[in-house]
Amino acid sequence: MIKALSASLFLASLLHGVAQDLPRRPDDPVPAQVDTMFDRGLAYLAKFQNQQGAWDDSMGSEPGVVGLCVVAFLAHGEDPNHGTYAKNITRGLDFILSQQNQSNGYIGNSMYNHGFATLALAEAYGMVDNPKIAPALRKAVDLILSAQKRNRSEAWRYTPDSTDADTTVSGCQLVALYAARNAGLPVPDEAFKKGLAYMARCRGGDGSYGYTSASGGKPTLTAIGVLCLSLAKEKDGKGFQSSVDYLRKQLSYRDRHYPYYFEYYMSQALFHADPETWEEWNSRNIRYLSTAQSRDGSWPGNKGQSFNTAGSLLSLALNYRFLPIYEK
Repeated sequence: MIKALSASLFLASLLHGVAQDLPRRPDDPVPAQVDTMFDRGLAYLAKFQNQQGAWDDSMGSEPGVVGLCVVAFLAHGEDPNHGTYAKNITRGLDFILSQQNQSNGYIGNSMYNHGFATLALAEAYGMVDNPKIAPALRKAVDLILSAQKRNRSEAWRYTPDSTDADTTVSGCQLVALYAARNAGLPVPDEAFKKGLAYMARCRGGDGSYGYTSASGGKPTLTAIGVLCLSLAKEKDGKGFQSSVDYLRKQLSYRDRHYPYYFEYYMSQALFHADPETWEEWNSRNIRYLSTAQSRDGSWPGNKGQSFNTAGSLLSLALNYRFLPIYEK
């Protein structure tokens, strides 16, 4: 059994690694402006990362934010073992691993942190030469699954013991579970089915998603819902199409409270759901982010430069498509 498990994990790692090397089409080059912004953004994150692997701004010590920063390096195709930013990636992952509760697998102090940290472990699995990642990822996935089982909505909210749910936390966990499955870990179909059913109950008649119910729909929440359905390959239903139609009308929208969180999800949702609309959105997003980027390479805002910069870079990362979670 041990040999069989080792062989299956090796195969998953191999396939995962191959996915990182898929070339872009010659007729689909990365815009030079994106390269410039990405280079400056990564240089900022590398320069201001502390020795523990986190950042010293308002949210930079949260493992979920560190996870997004790590994913930003990986999304640029950086070699995590020997490349320019290998030490930064290693430090970030080591910080995430240090924040995991060894008894139950919980990372950080909220399911937001846990979900984004799990996503980083899943994207690093098979790429980074660190034997601690596989067992940590398994524990993290098990924590997400056990939290869902305890939740009366069969979804997720702020803590593993929450009995209610919302679409932001639930979407975060679903994306992490899809990334873990892509990495080769077994995740029960039932977990996805129940999580998506909760998300569907929060979708209104106009296709928009609300926070804890079908009322009060918002573009950011709808982008999360569309991304989850896209990763599930469930694009044929009327609900999906109505949600995509809703997002098509929001190309000029900017979330006043969490602008870079919106950018992060909107880019992925449109990329998976509607390539033509994504092309238009991508052009707008490049112009918007190019004017908002600070001279030091970061993006400003009250959530902290590390979170803002990671969110901005990951909204541009669809131009590269190195990560498995970005594959259609």
